[in-house]
Amino acid sequence: MENPLSPAGELALIDRELVQLDARRLQLLRRREWLVRVLAARPAAAAPARWPGWGPAAGAPPRETSAPGAQNVLLALGAVLLAVAALAFTLVSWGSMGIGGRSAVLTLLTVAALAVPAVLLRRGLGSTAESVAGVGLTLTVLDAYALYAVGMSGTDRTAYAAGAAAVLAALWAGYGLALRGLRLPLPAAVLTAQLVLPLAAVAAGAGAPGLGWALLVTAVLDAAPAAFGRRGALSGLAGVSGAVLGAGAALLALAESAGAATVAAALPASVLLAGVAAGCVAVAWRPAPWATGVAVAGGLALVAALGGLARPAVSGGWLVVVQLAVALPLLAAGVAAGLPAALRRGLAGAGALVAALAAVVALPLVAGALVAPAGVLGEVWAATTPEPVLPWTRSAAGPVLLVLLAVAAAGLERVTARPGPQQVTVVAVWAAAFVAPGVLGAPPAVALAAQVALTVAVPALGLRGAAGRAAAAFGCAAAGALSVSVAALDGRTATFAVFGVLGAAAAAVAAYGRAARPARAGAAVVSVGYATALLVALGALLELRPHHGALLVLVVPAVVAAAGPRLGPVRVAAEGAGAAAGLLAIGLAVGHRPTLALVLALAAVVCAGAAVRADRRVVGWAAGALFVAATWVRLAASGVAVPEAYTLPVTVPALVVGLLRRRRDAQASSWTAYGPGLAATLLPSLVAAWGDPHWLRPLLLGAAALAVTLAGAQRGLQAPLLLGGTVLVLVALHELAPYVVQVVDALPRWLPPALAGVLLLAVGATYEKRLRDARRLRQALSRMR
Repeated sequence: MENPLSPAGELALIDRELVQLDARRLQLLRRREWLVRVLAARPAAAAPARWPGWGPAAGAPPRETSAPGAQNVLLALGAVLLAVAALAFTLVSWGSMGIGGRSAVLTLLTVAALAVPAVLLRRGLGSTAESVAGVGLTLTVLDAYALYAVGMSGTDRTAYAAGAAAVLAALWAGYGLALRGLRLPLPAAVLTAQLVLPLAAVAAGAGAPGLGWALLVTAVLDAAPAAFGRRGALSGLAGVSGAVLGAGAALLALAESAGAATVAAALPASVLLAGVAAGCVAVAWRPAPWATGVAVAGGLALVAALGGLARPAVSGGWLVVVQLAVALPLLAAGVAAGLPAALRRGLAGAGALVAALAAVVALPLVAGALVAPAGVLGEVWAATTPEPVLPWTRSAAGPVLLVLLAVAAAGLERVTARPGPQQVTVVAVWAAAFVAPGVLGAPPAVALAAQVALTVAVPALGLRGAAGRAAAAFGCAAAGALSVSVAALDGRTATFAVFGVLGAAAAAVAAYGRAARPARAGAAVVSVGYATALLVALGALLELRPHHGALLVLVVPAVVAAAGPRLGPVRVAAEGAGAAAGLLAIGLAVGHRPTLALVLALAAVVCAGAAVRADRRVVGWAAGALFVAATWVRLAASGVAVPEAYTLPVTVPALVVGLLRRRRDAQASSWTAYGPGLAATLLPSLVAAWGDPHWLRPLLLGAAALAVTLAGAQRGLQAPLLLGGTVLVLVALHELAPYVVQVVDALPRWLPPALAGVLLLAVGATYEKRLRDARRLRQALSRMR
């Protein structure tokens, strides 16, 4: 190892290191002397003596309860036992003592129980002081009971309980304020104070309104420290108590209002509800986490107060109208500038909740008006004029309620600044206008005309509105169109008039270039649907049979296919609806085979005409399938049972198409070009030949299979070679089968197994050669296409 330092440099380095070590050692020695002096100045803590087997030992499991927890349990048990003992003394031993002894004992016990906690608190024994204070509070209750039992038994019990509650609440409050370290007296005083006014009201015979006012005043007194005092556990307890008592007052008032038969009888309950509303508003005026919820309760109480006054004077749906009218100013309060934010939100929320409940009430009215025409379906065209479209009620309250709902939705839109209420506004206005003719007793023709006009006009609002409003408008138009279309089926003139007007309106919407694409597409579908319905109705008017009416329905897909390039962005939707009309025509013609064949052929012509366009080539497959189906149906209608009559019309065009495909694309597989066409005839004919006892079909099929096989071998095509060869072999086996059976029956029984064994031996001996032959055959087939 080489040392980079010279001997003199290395010696100097070692000296410096030794000096540093000496300095560190001196520092540690001085620290040690200081620690020794500190320990010598403190007396050694004597280890607590332990009895053998007691206390935690080394390796013992941890304690399951902590020392403070165990102490609290013991103190609570002690307090309970003392309270039980005091109760037993009061109930059992009271009668065996004189009046002086009784008073002395109770006074001594109560004073001692209330005085000891002060001493315990000064010594830091808070838990013990809390337990003893609980015993003292219990003793004060027993003192009150004892006082009533001895000297005031003639007093009304409820009145005495109210006074005792007031005295005990004041006593406990003063005691808790004097001993701030105790947590029990002040909450106990708050809870006891809740009983004073309600008990006093019951004792005074004030009835339900008086009891409600007692609950309300107590709730207001509770809310004052909760709303205007410092926040803490005590104010929270007062707030919860006030909320419970205020809810009780409101429920009593609602019960009284519901049972009132006159306005005068409902007035006290309404005034009480108004008081509840005023108290809630006053509490919610102060900013707090629960201010919004209290404001909602206040708004609902105000609506119930005014609605309760109106309930005896109105009937039916008018009560909901009155309540919603009262709730509208609450929505307006949501944008009032001088109110706190929480109060604005709460009042607006109350108004929105009332509006939502009113909407639930109005929903059956609108649904009844929409589904009322459904009875026409049982007797279509039973009369020359449509039947009246009657909702469930003749009262004008329904339309008025819907108009107020529209106003409420508009106000809510202003409060929330969101687009959701826009849709509610559109639906409510439309529903009011839709049910109004029937509600107001308009003649059936006038009512139907008004509803049709409304259905035509509503989409105009959607064409110029925002997305949400447009969606609501088109939804209303769709619902109204379905309802009036069913209603129009009650008369021939009404059917053609309504279907024609609605179809023309839908076509106009589809052609309107500024409308949203989904709206135009839906309108295109509706217009095609009404055109189809008109043609079906025309067939019924001409008393055509359904299969003859199918020829009329085919006009719809033909017109749509012809107008396809000029339909623009609604082309796909219109063509889909036209295809549905074509399927309907086929369904109408199913019962008559000759007509069904004609309908299928005409539908194939329509598809073929559409497939001429480059962007609709795929429809050509449908045209081919329809042509084949038309041929088969025509053959079946003529009683033809020969399978080749069904398969050859498919095979010949398929082979022609395959030949054209191979000329255009030399790399196309023969299975793709010729496989489907050949299989369409060879396989069904093979199945028929195996069950045919005559010789003509097997002969013709064998000749055709031989020709196909030779053509495949000559052209090097895999599909004709394999399909033709397979069919040829199976036909030959079918023809040779009887002779084979005869030969086998003539041979001895042992000969077939012997021949099979010889064959297996021959194959086994030439196994490798057979494998090479199979590989060469596979390679030869793979080179074919």
